[in-house]
Amino acid sequence: MATVELRFSAQPEHVRTARLVAAAVARRAGVDEAVLDEVRLAVGEACSRAVGLHRSHGITAPVRVVLNEEEKAFSIEVGDGVTTVSGAAGEARDGVAPGDSHESDAEGEDEMGLAVISGLVDDVEVTSGDDGGVIRMSWPTASAVALP
Repeated sequence: MATVELRFSAQPEHVRTARLVAAAVARRAGVDEAVLDEVRLAVGEACSRAVGLHRSHGITAPVRVVLNEEEKAFSIEVGDGVTTVSGAAGEARDGVAPGDSHESDAEGEDEMGLAVISGLVDDVEVTSGDDGGVIRMSWPTASAVALP
């Protein structure tokens, strides 16, 4: 039940390091070798999304990546610091109303990134709240596969 936590400044060059660390920890946790490329790509997409959100909203807090090795699963949480501000017609982030031209460009990229992640990961959950947004992804480990 090991946990690894990374925090890095919102710079695109740090995304590669997060991908490499995620793949190494996933391998050690027992994630199937055939799935490691998907882990790398999904983590890279989630971290790139978080970096983009931090930069577009002027957030100086680090991007958070938490890697959890559980008994039958390996999970990764990528957190951004963009807080949710409640709105009736949808959730606005950081006080920018949906529909603003700058927001709609970022929103389109955000939706594309989430679509890529959803295509790579079967078990994915996206949440946002007062502490920021989190993408939680998980994969089964070798111990989760039942032997005949």
